[in-house]
Amino acid sequence: MIRAFVFLLALVLAVPASAHQQKVTISTVSHNPRTGMIEVIHRVPLHDAEHALENQGVRAPDVVNDIENRRAVARYVAQRFSISHDGEKIVFKLLGTEIDGGRLVVYQEARSPGGGSELLIHSQILTDVWARQENRVNLGTGTSVETLIFSNGDGARAAILP
Repeated sequence: MIRAFVFLLALVLAVPASAHQQKVTISTVSHNPRTGMIEVIHRVPLHDAEHALENQGVRAPDVVNDIENRRAVARYVAQRFSISHDGEKIVFKLLGTEIDGGRLVVYQEARSPGGGSELLIHSQILTDVWARQENRVNLGTGTSVETLIFSNGDGARAAILP
């Protein structure tokens, strides 16, 4: 009986903690040789995404149930993330979004310069909202992944697209 009570108490205490800002986004950049496209997937904590909308003046944002709020976050993410190749900014197409657990997932793609290309990557997602925001950008898939970590005010970084 005491174990059950302790378990329930821990569960109740964990729920509010999970609603707090996480201040970490994860973006994955990969080259798809079958389609010749660079695929980018951003994972943004829902609570943090809603704070981004509040920061833009949206009252009571609801990213889960309001598709317009979800699209607004997707556009915001797309504006705060960029990749350049040979001095030219790559123009990404916003494919869509979905909710995955406690995260908003944003999908983008663009014509790839090809695996082995040097890219200049810049990620400032949510750094205008949180001074201690951390953005992790993973390049590649499987066992050959390079991770770049961006903080508020960081400039672009070079990396090779596997």
